[in-house]
Amino acid sequence: MVEGGPVKADKTEFTECWKISSKNPYIMKLAFAAGIGGLLFGYDTGVISGALLYIKEDFEEVDKSTFLQELIVSTCVAGAIIGAALGGYANDRIGRRKTIMVADVLFFLGSIIMAIAPVPAVIIIGRVLVGLGVGMASMTAPLYISEASPAKIRGAMVSTNGLLITGGQFLSYLINLAFTKAPGTWRWMLGVAGLPALIQFMLMWSLPESPRWLYRENHVHEAKEILEKLYPEEEVEREIQALRESVESERAMEESIGKDMYSKLKGAFTDKVVRRGLYAGITVQVAQQFVGINTVMYYSPTIVQFAGFASKSVALALSLITSGLNAVGSIISMMVVDKYGRRRLMIISMFGIISCLIVLAIVFRQASLGAPGIDFMDTKHFGSNVTCPSYLENFHKPKWGCTQCLKAECAFCANAADKIKPGACLIDDKAMRDECKAEHRVLYEEGCPSKIGLLAVLLLGLYIISYSPGMGTAPWIVNSEIYPLRYRGVGGGIAAVANWTSNLLVSLTFLTMTQTLTVAGAFLMFAAISFIMLVAIFFLVPETKGLQFEEVEKLLRDGFKPGFIKAKAGDQGKGKAPA
Repeated sequence: MVEGGPVKADKTEFTECWKISSKNPYIMKLAFAAGIGGLLFGYDTGVISGALLYIKEDFEEVDKSTFLQELIVSTCVAGAIIGAALGGYANDRIGRRKTIMVADVLFFLGSIIMAIAPVPAVIIIGRVLVGLGVGMASMTAPLYISEASPAKIRGAMVSTNGLLITGGQFLSYLINLAFTKAPGTWRWMLGVAGLPALIQFMLMWSLPESPRWLYRENHVHEAKEILEKLYPEEEVEREIQALRESVESERAMEESIGKDMYSKLKGAFTDKVVRRGLYAGITVQVAQQFVGINTVMYYSPTIVQFAGFASKSVALALSLITSGLNAVGSIISMMVVDKYGRRRLMIISMFGIISCLIVLAIVFRQASLGAPGIDFMDTKHFGSNVTCPSYLENFHKPKWGCTQCLKAECAFCANAADKIKPGACLIDDKAMRDECKAEHRVLYEEGCPSKIGLLAVLLLGLYIISYSPGMGTAPWIVNSEIYPLRYRGVGGGIAAVANWTSNLLVSLTFLTMTQTLTVAGAFLMFAAISFIMLVAIFFLVPETKGLQFEEVEKLLRDGFKPGFIKAKAGDQGKGKAPA
């Protein structure tokens, strides 16, 4: 996944983090409690990929409607867009701690509503509520951790939230796999998220508000009490002084550009430096989604089924590969992003992504061309009343096989002796599924049997490894560094909305794309869009590694001019940046 906040910490900071937090466990308690929001964020965005397989079993209208499937998946993202906007307002109005608690209530209610849903519409309502919680958590959890952590280990502490997001996604696949044989399957998968939400609510009840928010609201004494728990005694006064200067500077900026959102937006788009920063910031956030990452994270088991693995439990087990690699990629990014730079990592990442998408398109195309045919006598064996109507109209056509059978919204009952050999094309209903399985045959409803299905799964893993260390985390880091301080909040907010909106567009259209363009065509389209985004990144996004905020501002004011992978010494901050 792909959504989240900046992850920026080096090895030294992690070592220091371990020393400080081991001496003062209270710091880790604050970070862990808030970090549960990241875990819930990752879990609720990842769990639907497996749950959807079983929701289709229970509700025929979902099984027959691609739009309903896309709606169940994407309404969480739509809710997150609203939740992120509400979260920004709530953070300032009621504080970080209470905002997290409100998100927990939404997580809990959404989970329970989905678990007891009698009809698909109720699942969608639950997904919207969970999405509101996701949006709030994505804004608030890293902010609370950042403001409640000692400055020297802040990056490492915030990084734990990013790890918990990818960890939550991995956990969702494990939970999905655990409940495949349990009565209620998807109800447990979606409902279990209510438990960590309840735990976080109780933990946050006993924890303090962010010292920065308290100081800004003139609760100076309370802010000092919290800082005394976070810092050694000799450092508290220095931190109070730094907090005072920061808040006064922030208030001065608000007076210069206005407090209301309209004034901030107007100032952002009329300021040349901020506008160029937005070109870069929005470009990388849109690119992060338009490479198609959330088609894999939200529909991974379905894609595995497209590759020829009909078993839901096998599809979920293989999907663990993509989720696990995503978490590993986040760790790799944290280790190399400050050494090799944001821009370079993104460009290398995009080359890897485009290559994988093209090869995936070729593999899925070959799998489609090599799909088994339909055996007329085998089909007739089940009885003419259960034969796919479209097959009866087209059985004389030589190219009519498993792929055409599934396109006609029928099911392919594989050959009992060898699934690659011609099988039967039958109507797709529960009775027919049971009849096919009763003969110890495999029923295919999403993809056809294939000899190269495992290759497609391995390529998906390579795609994730190409994506996660670069495009997975670098766009958030760029957006934390590219804007002048006075516009950092509004600039990051605009880019985050662009990210969530792009996420919604991709998740809402993927299954429709696979129907109209085929799976191979969908991946090829993402490859083409990724190439366009690579060109945009090359020309619009400067390197911000190692630059002071003032240097970044000067670079944008002078006008960024792209170089090659390595710029000449001294170019940083002088109108050029290393690639």
